[in-house]
Amino acid sequence: MKLTIVQAVAYSATGRTDQVVHTLAEAAAEALALPMTYHSFTKPAERAEALRFSETDLVIIGTPTYAGRVPNKILPDFQKLQGGGALAVPVVTFGNRAYDNSLAELCAVLEAGGFHTVAAGAFAGRHAFTDQLAEGRPDWDDKREIQAFAKKTAAKVLALTELPAERIQVPGDPDAPYYEPKGIDGELVKFLKAKPRTDLSKCCNCGVCARACPMGAINAAHVEEVPGTCIKCHACIRKCTRRAKFFDDPAFLSHVAMLEASFQERKENEIFL
Repeated sequence: MKLTIVQAVAYSATGRTDQVVHTLAEAAAEALALPMTYHSFTKPAERAEALRFSETDLVIIGTPTYAGRVPNKILPDFQKLQGGGALAVPVVTFGNRAYDNSLAELCAVLEAGGFHTVAAGAFAGRHAFTDQLAEGRPDWDDKREIQAFAKKTAAKVLALTELPAERIQVPGDPDAPYYEPKGIDGELVKFLKAKPRTDLSKCCNCGVCARACPMGAINAAHVEEVPGTCIKCHACIRKCTRRAKFFDDPAFLSHVAMLEASFQERKENEIFL
């Protein structure tokens, strides 16, 4: 098969998925001796127009796992991607709990959009909610795994003489329910309406949080106001240089405490070829 370029697409509110996708795409491009281009898919303006690909593209497409699936508010934008017969490598990241059904869902979405999946992977990355889970990941060991995965993917692609008849097989059910969060007491908790708060004694109203928000939910003129939909991605908290953003919703904090208490053991990456 004739390929001319490796293209990378990543929704990455806090940067960990971006690291994985970049590493994978760069290593694949090097192994295939092809140029590589990157499309950020994080900010609203970057998702405004559907990206179109062709049968001469190898496309690495990544997203973090939210509640065990592809982020539901970003899902429609992934569904707008036009594969055009391109080969695709779907990738998800997860914060040391589990990726559940997110990889299966991403594979199904891409296949429905005209891509042909040839490999897939799930990689651990620092949890958006806390530094206590997978801090520092993807680390150097992860990077070596990702690069080795890229080389195996490149070898598989080079050996193809025709498009694969079926999508890559991965665990999970793309139609499964979302993960239901629990609190530290083991009971189900709900925090859909929770939004970040602002410590006005620290905030200088620079607007970096509003610019970072993948939902455009923060009022850029008065950043303590969050009139839009918050998806708890923590981009505003991670990007604030003054540490002025925080969550204080009791149910949300109880869920974070449960995650920290239950998922400290290092989780391994999983690849599918």
